Amino acid sequence: MGLARLDSLAVALATGFYLSYIPSKLLGFFGRGGSRKWTGAGFIGTVEGLALIPLLPESPASYLVLLSTAVLASCGVCGRAERALGSHDDPRIVLDEVVGMWTAAALLPRTVRVLGAAFVLFRLLDSVKLPPYRWLERLPGGWGIVADDVGAAIVANLTLRILLNHWPWLNY
Repeated sequence: MGLARLDSLAVALATGFYLSYIPSKLLGFFGRGGSRKWTGAGFIGTVEGLALIPLLPESPASYLVLLSTAVLASCGVCGRAERALGSHDDPRIVLDEVVGMWTAAALLPRTVRVLGAAFVLFRLLDSVKLPPYRWLERLPGGWGIVADDVGAAIVANLTLRILLNHWPWLNY
């Protein structure tokens, strides 16, 4: 496979098979933005991650192996896509949100409330970019693209675990 094909494959995977382009196109259609504004792409990536959770293994060990592999592979894919797209942490890259959502939901009950809370907490924490995970985006290439989202997702996961201990009704 040639380098151009690898770049194209990386961009396709990193952009959620180009679904991250939808918010910008809709905004352009309604006269609120153009093809150069990528507002809402992270939301689309998180929705993709949420939609794929039912396909992930139920076994904790299998889930953690798959998650670890996906995070490491995402670093490579996102780094290559970043180079192909020509800008650092290009907003069209949403694979980091996919694995971030999987991390936010890791080893938690797969109920509508819990997954909904994981989604909201992850989006909030990913948008706010608190230290120390904000500093992770300074890592080079795909490592920086993915690490800050995984950091936000870990905080979301831990926060949700605390909430579940205090509000067990979230499990239903």
